[in-house]
Amino acid sequence: MKNVRVIGLLTLCFLLGLVTVATISGCSEKKDDTGDIQQETTDSTQGSEAEPSGDAATEAPVEEAAANPADLFNFKLDDKGDPVIVPGDWGQWGGTSYRNNTPEATGIPTSWNVGRRDRETGEWSGQENIKWVSAVGSQTYGNPVVASGKVLVGTNNSGGYLARYPSATDLGVLLCFDEQTGDFLWQHSSEKLPTGRVHDWPLQGICSAPYVEGDRIWFVSSRGKVVCVDADGYYDGTDDGEITNERARLFDIRVNEDPSADQVAPAVTALNQGTVNDTLRAATAKAGFELPEEVSVVADDGGKKWTLTAKIGDEDRTVIAQMMGPKLSVFKVVTPNDTEEADTLWEYDMMGNLEVSQHNMCSCSITSMGDLLFINTSNGLDESHINLPSPDAPSFIAMDKNTGEVYWTDKSPFDNILHGQWSSPAVGIFDGVPQAIFAGGDGWVYSFKADKGTDGVPELLWKFDANPKVSKWILGGRGTRNNIIATPVIYDGHVYVAVGQDPEHGEGEGHLWCIDPSKRGNVSPELAIEVQTGEEIEHQRLQAVIEEDGQVARDNENSAVVWHYSVNDVDGDGDINFEEQMHRSCGTVCIKNDLLYISDFSGLFHCLNAKTGEVYFTYDMFAAAWGSPLIVDGHVYIGDEDGDIAIFELSEDAKDPIEEINMGNSVYSTPIVANGTLFIANKTHIFAIATEGEAEASAE
Repeated sequence: MKNVRVIGLLTLCFLLGLVTVATISGCSEKKDDTGDIQQETTDSTQGSEAEPSGDAATEAPVEEAAANPADLFNFKLDDKGDPVIVPGDWGQWGGTSYRNNTPEATGIPTSWNVGRRDRETGEWSGQENIKWVSAVGSQTYGNPVVASGKVLVGTNNSGGYLARYPSATDLGVLLCFDEQTGDFLWQHSSEKLPTGRVHDWPLQGICSAPYVEGDRIWFVSSRGKVVCVDADGYYDGTDDGEITNERARLFDIRVNEDPSADQVAPAVTALNQGTVNDTLRAATAKAGFELPEEVSVVADDGGKKWTLTAKIGDEDRTVIAQMMGPKLSVFKVVTPNDTEEADTLWEYDMMGNLEVSQHNMCSCSITSMGDLLFINTSNGLDESHINLPSPDAPSFIAMDKNTGEVYWTDKSPFDNILHGQWSSPAVGIFDGVPQAIFAGGDGWVYSFKADKGTDGVPELLWKFDANPKVSKWILGGRGTRNNIIATPVIYDGHVYVAVGQDPEHGEGEGHLWCIDPSKRGNVSPELAIEVQTGEEIEHQRLQAVIEEDGQVARDNENSAVVWHYSVNDVDGDGDINFEEQMHRSCGTVCIKNDLLYISDFSGLFHCLNAKTGEVYFTYDMFAAAWGSPLIVDGHVYIGDEDGDIAIFELSEDAKDPIEEINMGNSVYSTPIVANGTLFIANKTHIFAIATEGEAEASAE
């Protein structure tokens, strides 16, 4: 057991700036602010009225209204209305759109040893119950999912799996591994936005978890794009979707002002003479694309763009070289033989189409119902942490999963966004009504009818202020008002969610709510009232109720609160100590047999009665916890910043872990189980953990 509290926290102070402009992906070409060639459509329709483009949009099947909304899920519901979980894949964050991380499996290990890695050889030794281990990035926050024989995880590029993107290249990447062997299969790469950390924090990578259904994968990139890719990549030998003949950047060569050291001018001269010089040839080979001796070079655009074609093996291949400002950029045209590249079917650029200004990253883990995708755009503040560049940009959207057509948008948080919006939605059915539940950057929870809306507008069912009205937002986390980073969880007809802030802001005052989603309208615990007039006050960003201005908070008769947990005076002495309070949380609840578990950012692990809110126990992990619990096979698993996985028996009386196993590096993500194997990603590697017999069989 640990005996020291970790004080240092990884800084994630996310800053904002200018909006880049692009359009929904298709077949035309356009340069972005970096000069990169983007595959885009000519359709520039904005917001909720955006139309699909390309053949895929026109040929997509029209979804008929289901008599029973539950039939639109790819899982069944039990008598209580909760998902029926069967052993198998775990294809989205939380397993289903209800987001409760409770897979069904038996024989899941409670003991293992990750071993030691030799830095020179890369070989591992001393492992126990480890089926396989694969490198990911240097900062991995994305939760893994497993489906269709693939393990997928969002991270940065320090794994260096692609020759054209060495490990030192900063990207957001989605990595795909073989479920049985851990072999790298393919990678989707998102180059950093030119606006830098304002929108795309250095080394942050992709923080979202993908959604997988059949042979399709949907996720949100670090560039704020909703991306649909083929689960098989190019292993199926086809180039699918609207986007074909994709260009993949190989390298850039910048102009050197010193003519004697400049490599661009000689390369351009050679290209205009119809040849490829040694510098360009060597750089192309280093990027994993070696040109043969015979190369056809055709100049275009006044000698500023060149198309290179050559026979490589039995295939005609194309390379594009183009001057883009002060650099010569070289791209390959991707073919099905490039099996290490993702096969992108369509993209939708939320920054370009919706004018979203994401605060440091876009981190939403997509969920779905029928043909609908539900997405939080991550619209947020600029680097001043005061101004909201795009208050009219939507925070929540619903779109067609087959085409990328946007059905509706909503900007309910509007100019009350406190910081960023990094939560993910949940979708469930209550009394026959499907609800898409979003946590906003203003600290409110919003529920919309989970359908296509009307004329681009969704039906708002209810909204809930998850902060006391007298709480106040102060920059840097010094106040008591919070936004929400956690994902709402649906269990037994109720919605559960905790408030939190950027982990950099520290421990702070936290709140955990159990909400009745059957109510309508403003279902907050309190209303803000002007004493003099008795009228309700519209929401105020920094502080909903300012008592010195003659404002008060009054109980809301329409409140949907089932229970609320913030403090618990266990010893009854009237003083609330550290262990007797809920702190800010990035984590999501996990519930099984009415036992609710949640970690907070202070490192406390709480166990409560999901029906009543009664606190059974609180365990101090002595390190910050970023992720969420896993409940499987009668045990509860939770990771922390020290890299420890604490394992508890599933019991209200199990107040101490039966094991604490160190993963060799910080664990910021959430453990999952799929097809009888436990998957845990630490900061730099992902481990497949199985029983001793299964691990040995896999090794053979």
